[in-house]
Amino acid sequence: MFLLKTLYLMKIHEYQTKTFFSHYGIPVERHTLCLSPADAVNAYRSMNVKRAVVKAQVLTGGRGKAGGVKPVEQEEEVYRAATDILGMTIKGLPVRKLLLSEAVDIIGEYYVGLTIDRNTRAVTLMLSTAGGMEIEEVAAHTPEKIIRYAIDPMVGMPPYRARHLAFKLFRSPEHATRLTEMLQNLYRLLVEKDASLVEINPLVLTGKGGLIAVDGKMTFDDNALFRHPDVQALFDPTDEERIEVNAKAKGISYIQTKGNVGCMVNGAGLAMATMDVIKLYGGSPANFLDVGGSSSPTKVVEAMELLLTDPQVKAVLVNIFGGITRGEDVAIGLLEAFKQIESNIPVVVRLTGTDDAAGRELLRTNPRFRIAMSLEEATRMTLDMVNPQEAQS
Repeated sequence: MFLLKTLYLMKIHEYQTKTFFSHYGIPVERHTLCLSPADAVNAYRSMNVKRAVVKAQVLTGGRGKAGGVKPVEQEEEVYRAATDILGMTIKGLPVRKLLLSEAVDIIGEYYVGLTIDRNTRAVTLMLSTAGGMEIEEVAAHTPEKIIRYAIDPMVGMPPYRARHLAFKLFRSPEHATRLTEMLQNLYRLLVEKDASLVEINPLVLTGKGGLIAVDGKMTFDDNALFRHPDVQALFDPTDEERIEVNAKAKGISYIQTKGNVGCMVNGAGLAMATMDVIKLYGGSPANFLDVGGSSSPTKVVEAMELLLTDPQVKAVLVNIFGGITRGEDVAIGLLEAFKQIESNIPVVVRLTGTDDAAGRELLRTNPRFRIAMSLEEATRMTLDMVNPQEAQS
């Protein structure tokens, strides 16, 4: 089955996450947001420390492995590291901001995370003594090292439960007491801000016995953002996310993927099934696109414009099952779209349901559209137009 990323999952940067942590009593190291190498040098001087860390601020993981996190000990090193990092692209995302953080005396690294688990229908707490950059490897190869606990929403995270869990990471009563308060604050943060993920990786034990969140991540489901204008104001979309948000404002559910077969479908279930069938026959969908249940010609035009702006798209498969949607409206929209758009990209249309015959007859007046009577036929016709090597997943 084709795996689709979560729709409209809003991420925020590390520095923004740490602001929330500070407001909720979760200790973080001293840090300053910087937009230029000069900013970084000034922040280093103001911090008046010997060791610091320059960290790229991009909405993706793997910054350390990509060279986006560099320790520094002199102003010249700060300037050089900041210059290098601000010139980087990490996983396709350009680095435009960086964080100058005070280096911490680390004697132990741990992982703490809270996320929404649909299987248990609850918030799940995850703890591990194997924090740091390799936590993904731990989860994949030694999952027994990760402690999981489903939090009863009617009980929450009372002190006795948080303390019991804290002792799974620390034997020292002093350290466990500090983690107890932190777990309660993290749970309160997730619930009060309607977050879908709150993560500290790593949570470090310092040489002085303190616990500090030296890196953090938060994500939010946009369905709850109307309750949190302070969170919504932090939205810093990538180019891809900006396209998806603009599509949503027009009533179109759109998610860009990495394939070359553009899909325009009505209904989320049918859209995912269409993507599955494309994959089944050796193709690679370029997107998920649901034009909705009552697709006006205007919306069809907007959807087609959206598809054809993707340079990866080599052919378009339109799969419409008319219930509320009228096939004739879809056909009018497609014909109108190609009066407005200059494109040589071939389009295959499978149109069935309400007014399907009228819609097909309209489309046959334009030779650019190829008509199919079944999804299987439409998929095969579409993939015949795409280079087989490019269509492979």
